[in-house]
Amino acid sequence: MSIYVVDERERAIVFKFGEIVKADAKDGEPGLRFKYPFVNNVRKFDARVQTSDADPQSFLTSEKKNLVVDSFVKWRISDVYLYFTRLQGSQASARKRMSQRVNDSLRQEFGKRTVQEVISGDRVLIMDNVRKVVNDEMEGLGIQVLDVRLKRVDLDPAVSDNVYGRMVAERSRVAKEFQAEGSEVAEQIRADADRQSQILLADANKESEQIRGQGDARATAIYAEAFGRDQEFYRLYRSLGAYTKTFADPSNLLVIEPDSEFFRYFKQSESGN
Repeated sequence: MSIYVVDERERAIVFKFGEIVKADAKDGEPGLRFKYPFVNNVRKFDARVQTSDADPQSFLTSEKKNLVVDSFVKWRISDVYLYFTRLQGSQASARKRMSQRVNDSLRQEFGKRTVQEVISGDRVLIMDNVRKVVNDEMEGLGIQVLDVRLKRVDLDPAVSDNVYGRMVAERSRVAKEFQAEGSEVAEQIRADADRQSQILLADANKESEQIRGQGDARATAIYAEAFGRDQEFYRLYRSLGAYTKTFADPSNLLVIEPDSEFFRYFKQSESGN
């Protein structure tokens, strides 16, 4: 009844018949303490670092665009006497006051900046400014604000849909440009390949015609030379070639007079036998 212990994670207030005892500040510090039975009573408060996580709020930027911001505050009790007398020692009251002050400060900071500045440029500066402003006000309530953090900064869903739609349209436009450029390059490559193939075919045909002409000329020269050497043998050779082509297919039908010059060598063969 006359002894109480204050844990190092706590702060305590000693009452005398319901009135706060302020004579000895050490009464609220950690350690083994004494009190008068039935005269004093003790109330303890958590002195550890607390986290106040508020619901996401919407704030307007200087461009009049809505941003949905999710933030949290790290704080602890710095003066248990002020904390109790100003807030009745209620964490709910402390969280509510901090949430209101943080929202007010964020609204002011966001209203001075564009979306780009909020997201990428001044985010750290915003958090530091808000922490200082909120801490200055909460010190009078016995609370020390250690940190203010922005967990997430998003565009308003309606704005996000519009931005996403514009992004899709822009990406589609760029994709179509790339496709058009690719098709143009493909047509150029295809046309060049067709031209090169036509050139190659023309050169090949030209060369083949030249070779064929040279071969025909050579054959003609050989035939002429053979004909000049032995005219009768040349006639026999040509006739044999004609016989071979004519009678190559058994179904071939030839209507000709028996004494035709075509059968000249057949006749000579029969007379020879």
